[in-house]
Amino acid sequence: MSRPRTFVPPAGARAYALATDRGEFAVVDAPVAAGVEPRGVALLLPGFTGSKEDFNRLHEPLGRRGYRTVAVDGRGQFESDGPVDDESAYAQEELARDVLAQAAAVGAGRPVHLLGHSLGGQIARAAVLLDRTPFRSLTLMASGPAQISSSQQQRVKLLRDALAVMSMAKVWDAMQAMKAPEELEEPDAPAEGLEDGEDLRRRWLGNKPAQLIATGRQLCTEPDRVAELAAVPLPFHVLSGARDDTWPVPLLDDMALRLRAHRTVIEGAEHSPNTDRPAATAEAIAAFWDGTGPADQNQG
Repeated sequence: MSRPRTFVPPAGARAYALATDRGEFAVVDAPVAAGVEPRGVALLLPGFTGSKEDFNRLHEPLGRRGYRTVAVDGRGQFESDGPVDDESAYAQEELARDVLAQAAAVGAGRPVHLLGHSLGGQIARAAVLLDRTPFRSLTLMASGPAQISSSQQQRVKLLRDALAVMSMAKVWDAMQAMKAPEELEEPDAPAEGLEDGEDLRRRWLGNKPAQLIATGRQLCTEPDRVAELAAVPLPFHVLSGARDDTWPVPLLDDMALRLRAHRTVIEGAEHSPNTDRPAATAEAIAAFWDGTGPADQNQG
Protein backbone atom coordinates (compact mmCIF):
# COMPACT_ATOMS: atom_id res chain seq x y z
CA MET A 1 0.00 0.00 0.00
CA SER A 2 1.40 3.40 -0.93
CA ARG A 3 1.59 6.12 1.70
CA PRO A 4 -0.37 9.35 1.15
CA ARG A 5 1.87 12.22 0.09
CA THR A 6 2.28 14.37 3.13
CA PHE A 7 2.47 17.72 1.33
CA VAL A 8 -0.88 17.46 -0.43
CA PRO A 9 -3.46 19.82 1.15
CA PRO A 10 -6.18 18.02 3.12
CA ALA A 11 -9.60 17.50 1.58
CA GLY A 12 -11.37 20.79 0.89
CA ALA A 13 -8.28 22.96 1.52
CA ARG A 14 -6.67 25.18 -1.13
CA ALA A 15 -2.99 25.92 -1.66
CA TYR A 16 -2.39 29.32 -3.23
CA ALA A 17 -0.41 32.55 -3.02
CA LEU A 18 -1.99 34.96 -0.52
CA ALA A 19 -1.68 38.57 -1.70
CA THR A 20 -0.81 41.07 1.05
CA ASP A 21 0.55 44.60 1.34
CA ARG A 22 4.00 43.05 1.85
CA GLY A 23 3.93 40.65 -1.08
CA GLU A 24 2.63 37.16 -1.68
CA PHE A 25 2.91 34.24 0.74
CA ALA A 26 2.21 30.57 0.05
CA VAL A 27 -0.66 29.27 2.18
CA VAL A 28 -2.86 26.26 2.77
CA ASP A 29 -6.34 27.62 3.45
CA ALA A 30 -8.86 25.17 4.96
CA PRO A 31 -12.54 26.10 5.30
CA VAL A 32 -15.06 25.46 8.04
CA ALA A 33 -16.63 22.03 7.60
CA ALA A 34 -19.91 21.88 5.68
CA GLY A 35 -22.93 22.46 7.86
CA VAL A 36 -20.90 23.82 10.78
CA GLU A 37 -21.47 27.31 12.17
CA PRO A 38 -18.35 29.45 11.55
CA ARG A 39 -16.62 30.50 14.76
CA GLY A 40 -13.54 32.28 13.52
CA VAL A 41 -10.40 32.38 11.41
CA ALA A 42 -6.88 31.42 12.46
CA LEU A 43 -3.42 32.13 11.05
CA LEU A 44 -0.85 29.37 11.69
CA LEU A 45 2.92 30.03 11.61
CA PRO A 46 5.40 27.13 11.31
CA GLY A 47 8.78 26.74 12.94
CA PHE A 48 12.41 26.87 11.81
CA THR A 49 12.84 24.98 8.50
CA GLY A 50 9.23 23.88 8.86
CA SER A 51 6.41 24.90 6.54
CA LYS A 52 2.68 25.34 6.26
CA GLU A 53 2.35 21.57 5.70
CA ASP A 54 3.29 20.95 9.35
CA PHE A 55 -0.33 21.87 10.17
CA ASN A 56 -1.99 19.59 7.59
CA ARG A 57 -3.35 17.22 10.24
CA LEU A 58 -4.95 20.05 12.22
CA HIS A 59 -7.06 21.59 9.46
CA GLU A 60 -9.89 19.09 9.28
CA PRO A 61 -10.53 18.71 13.05
CA LEU A 62 -10.40 22.49 13.49
CA GLY A 63 -12.76 22.92 10.53
CA ARG A 64 -15.21 20.57 12.22
CA ARG A 65 -15.12 22.87 15.25
CA GLY A 66 -16.02 25.88 13.11
CA TYR A 67 -12.63 27.39 12.37
CA ARG A 68 -11.17 28.35 9.03
CA THR A 69 -7.40 27.82 9.30
CA VAL A 70 -4.75 29.40 7.10
CA ALA A 71 -1.21 28.01 7.43
CA VAL A 72 1.51 30.14 5.87
CA ASP A 73 5.09 29.83 4.69
CA GLY A 74 6.97 32.85 5.97
CA ARG A 75 9.23 35.00 3.83
CA GLY A 76 11.99 32.84 2.32
CA GLN A 77 10.41 29.68 3.75
CA PHE A 78 9.63 26.78 1.36
CA GLU A 79 7.20 28.16 -1.25
CA SER A 80 7.25 31.85 -0.20
CA ASP A 81 9.85 33.91 -2.00
CA GLY A 82 12.58 35.96 -0.36
CA PRO A 83 16.17 37.12 -0.88
CA VAL A 84 18.80 34.39 -1.10
CA ASP A 85 21.65 36.31 0.54
CA ASP A 86 20.22 39.40 2.25
CA GLU A 87 19.85 38.51 5.93
CA SER A 88 18.39 41.93 6.79
CA ALA A 89 15.18 40.94 5.00
CA TYR A 90 14.68 38.31 7.71
CA ALA A 91 15.12 40.50 10.77
CA GLN A 92 12.47 39.55 13.32
CA GLU A 93 10.63 42.87 12.99
CA GLU A 94 10.42 42.40 9.22
CA LEU A 95 8.94 38.93 9.68
CA ALA A 96 6.55 40.28 12.32
CA ARG A 97 5.32 42.97 9.94
CA ASP A 98 4.73 40.23 7.36
CA VAL A 99 2.48 38.51 9.91
CA LEU A 100 0.48 41.71 10.44
CA ALA A 101 -0.04 41.92 6.67
CA GLN A 102 -1.03 38.25 6.47
CA ALA A 103 -3.54 38.70 9.28
CA ALA A 104 -5.05 41.72 7.54
CA ALA A 105 -5.42 39.79 4.29
CA VAL A 106 -6.88 36.69 5.93
CA GLY A 107 -9.14 38.47 8.39
CA ALA A 108 -10.58 40.98 5.90
CA GLY A 109 -11.13 43.54 8.65
CA ARG A 110 -11.91 41.15 11.50
CA PRO A 111 -9.42 39.88 14.10
CA VAL A 112 -7.98 36.40 13.73
CA HIS A 113 -6.59 33.83 16.12
CA LEU A 114 -2.79 33.63 15.84
CA LEU A 115 -0.83 30.43 16.49
CA GLY A 116 2.91 30.03 16.16
CA HIS A 117 4.97 26.87 16.49
CA SER A 118 8.45 27.26 17.99
CA LEU A 119 10.25 29.97 15.96
CA GLY A 120 6.82 30.84 14.58
CA GLY A 121 5.68 31.53 18.14
CA GLN A 122 8.46 34.03 18.70
CA ILE A 123 7.66 35.78 15.43
CA ALA A 124 3.98 35.76 16.40
CA ARG A 125 4.89 37.31 19.75
CA ALA A 126 6.84 40.05 17.97
CA ALA A 127 3.84 40.76 15.74
CA VAL A 128 1.47 41.06 18.70
CA LEU A 129 3.91 43.41 20.43
CA LEU A 130 3.93 45.62 17.33
CA ASP A 131 0.12 45.68 17.03
CA ARG A 132 -2.38 43.51 18.89
CA THR A 133 -5.48 44.78 17.11
CA PRO A 134 -5.50 42.26 14.22
CA PHE A 135 -5.69 39.35 16.68
CA ARG A 136 -8.30 37.64 18.84
CA SER A 137 -5.81 35.47 20.72
CA LEU A 138 -2.25 34.17 20.68
CA THR A 139 -1.28 30.50 21.04
CA LEU A 140 2.40 29.73 21.60
CA MET A 141 2.92 26.09 20.67
CA ALA A 142 6.23 24.59 21.86
CA SER A 143 7.65 28.10 21.83
CA GLY A 144 9.57 29.42 24.81
CA PRO A 145 10.28 32.72 26.50
CA ALA A 146 13.79 33.36 25.19
CA GLN A 147 16.66 31.56 23.44
CA ILE A 148 16.61 27.83 22.77
CA SER A 149 18.43 25.28 24.93
CA SER A 150 22.23 24.97 24.77
CA SER A 151 22.08 21.60 23.01
CA GLN A 152 19.81 22.99 20.32
CA GLN A 153 21.98 26.09 19.95
CA GLN A 154 24.87 23.77 19.12
CA ARG A 155 22.80 22.07 16.42
CA VAL A 156 21.74 25.38 14.91
CA LYS A 157 25.36 26.58 14.91
CA LEU A 158 26.40 23.44 13.01
CA LEU A 159 23.72 24.15 10.44
CA ARG A 160 24.71 27.80 10.08
CA ASP A 161 28.38 26.85 9.70
CA ALA A 162 27.48 24.30 7.03
CA LEU A 163 25.37 26.81 5.09
CA ALA A 164 28.30 29.24 5.06
CA VAL A 165 30.42 26.87 2.98
CA MET A 166 28.01 24.43 1.28
CA SER A 167 25.04 24.61 -1.04
CA MET A 168 21.58 23.72 0.22
CA ALA A 169 21.69 20.48 -1.77
CA LYS A 170 25.05 19.47 -0.34
CA VAL A 171 23.90 20.25 3.21
CA TRP A 172 20.85 18.06 2.64
CA ASP A 173 23.00 15.22 1.32
CA ALA A 174 25.33 15.54 4.31
CA MET A 175 22.41 15.37 6.72
CA GLN A 176 21.09 12.26 4.98
CA ALA A 177 24.52 10.64 5.13
CA MET A 178 24.57 11.13 8.89
CA LYS A 179 21.24 9.22 9.11
CA ALA A 180 19.83 11.83 11.49
CA PRO A 181 18.71 14.83 9.41
CA GLU A 182 16.37 16.06 12.12
CA GLU A 183 19.34 16.81 14.37
CA LEU A 184 20.57 19.44 11.94
CA GLU A 185 17.40 20.13 10.00
CA GLU A 186 15.90 22.14 12.82
CA PRO A 187 15.37 22.28 16.55
CA ASP A 188 11.65 22.01 15.78
CA ALA A 189 11.91 18.40 14.54
CA PRO A 190 9.05 18.43 12.03
CA ALA A 191 9.64 14.98 10.60
CA GLU A 192 7.04 13.14 12.66
CA GLY A 193 4.10 12.56 10.33
CA LEU A 194 5.90 14.12 7.36
CA GLU A 195 7.21 10.91 5.85
CA ASP A 196 7.66 11.57 2.15
CA GLY A 197 11.42 12.00 1.70
CA GLU A 198 11.12 13.79 -1.62
CA ASP A 199 8.69 16.29 -0.12
CA LEU A 200 11.10 16.94 2.75
CA ARG A 201 14.01 17.41 0.35
CA ARG A 202 11.95 19.75 -1.84
CA ARG A 203 10.98 21.79 1.22
CA TRP A 204 14.58 22.00 2.38
CA LEU A 205 15.77 23.21 -1.03
CA GLY A 206 12.94 25.78 -1.10
CA ASN A 207 14.26 27.56 1.98
CA LYS A 208 16.48 30.57 1.36
CA PRO A 209 19.91 30.25 3.04
CA ALA A 210 19.83 33.80 4.39
CA GLN A 211 16.48 33.10 6.06
CA LEU A 212 17.84 30.00 7.81
CA ILE A 213 20.98 31.79 8.94
CA ALA A 214 19.11 34.86 10.21
CA THR A 215 16.31 33.02 11.98
CA GLY A 216 18.74 30.47 13.39
CA ARG A 217 20.64 33.34 14.95
CA GLN A 218 17.37 34.70 16.36
CA LEU A 219 16.63 31.37 18.04
CA CYS A 220 20.03 31.45 19.73
CA THR A 221 19.84 35.06 20.93
CA GLU A 222 16.14 35.83 21.53
CA PRO A 223 15.65 37.86 24.75
CA ASP A 224 12.95 37.16 27.30
CA ARG A 225 9.97 39.36 26.33
CA VAL A 226 7.35 37.69 28.49
CA ALA A 227 6.79 40.76 30.69
CA GLU A 228 6.13 42.87 27.58
CA LEU A 229 3.69 40.32 26.25
CA ALA A 230 1.90 39.94 29.58
CA ALA A 231 0.99 43.63 29.40
CA VAL A 232 -0.95 43.08 26.15
CA PRO A 233 -4.71 42.57 26.72
CA LEU A 234 -5.17 39.37 24.70
CA PRO A 235 -6.04 35.80 25.70
CA PHE A 236 -2.89 33.63 25.68
CA HIS A 237 -2.46 29.88 25.37
CA VAL A 238 0.80 28.01 26.01
CA LEU A 239 0.61 24.53 24.49
CA SER A 240 3.36 21.92 24.38
CA GLY A 241 4.10 18.25 24.42
CA ALA A 242 4.99 16.46 27.64
CA ARG A 243 8.66 16.48 26.64
CA ASP A 244 10.60 19.18 24.81
CA ASP A 245 14.36 19.43 24.24
CA THR A 246 14.18 22.89 22.66
CA TRP A 247 12.57 24.65 25.62
CA PRO A 248 12.21 22.43 28.73
CA VAL A 249 8.60 21.93 29.79
CA PRO A 250 9.11 23.53 33.26
CA LEU A 251 10.28 26.69 31.45
CA LEU A 252 7.07 26.67 29.41
CA ASP A 253 5.04 26.12 32.61
CA ASP A 254 6.68 29.17 34.16
CA MET A 255 6.08 31.27 31.06
CA ALA A 256 2.38 30.37 31.15
CA LEU A 257 2.18 31.52 34.78
CA ARG A 258 3.90 34.80 33.95
CA LEU A 259 1.46 35.37 31.07
CA ARG A 260 -1.58 34.25 33.10
CA ALA A 261 -2.14 32.03 30.08
CA HIS A 262 -4.25 28.95 29.52
CA ARG A 263 -1.85 25.98 29.68
CA THR A 264 -2.12 22.67 27.82
CA VAL A 265 0.30 19.74 27.91
CA ILE A 266 -0.31 17.09 25.25
CA GLU A 267 0.65 13.71 26.69
CA GLY A 268 2.60 11.48 24.33
CA ALA A 269 3.84 14.46 22.30
CA GLU A 270 7.22 16.16 22.13
CA HIS A 271 8.27 19.35 20.33
CA SER A 272 5.72 18.98 17.52
CA PRO A 273 2.35 18.12 19.09
CA ASN A 274 0.70 19.18 15.82
CA THR A 275 2.23 16.11 14.14
CA ASP A 276 2.80 13.84 17.16
CA ARG A 277 -0.82 13.92 18.38
CA PRO A 278 -2.86 16.09 16.01
CA ALA A 279 -6.34 15.12 17.24
CA ALA A 280 -5.61 15.96 20.88
CA THR A 281 -3.77 19.11 19.83
CA ALA A 282 -6.64 20.32 17.64
CA GLU A 283 -9.12 19.64 20.46
CA ALA A 284 -7.08 21.71 22.91
CA ILE A 285 -6.65 24.58 20.44
CA ALA A 286 -10.35 24.68 19.55
CA ALA A 287 -11.39 24.56 23.20
CA PHE A 288 -9.20 27.58 23.93
CA TRP A 289 -10.49 29.50 20.92
CA ASP A 290 -14.07 28.67 21.90
CA GLY A 291 -13.46 30.33 25.25
CA THR A 292 -12.19 33.64 23.86
CA GLY A 293 -15.64 34.95 23.02
CA PRO A 294 -17.00 36.88 20.01
CA ALA A 295 -14.65 38.27 17.39
CA ASP A 296 -14.77 41.85 18.63
CA GLN A 297 -14.60 41.10 22.36
CA ASN A 298 -10.86 41.72 22.70
CA GLN A 299 -10.67 44.90 20.67
CA GLY A 300 -11.59 47.45 23.27
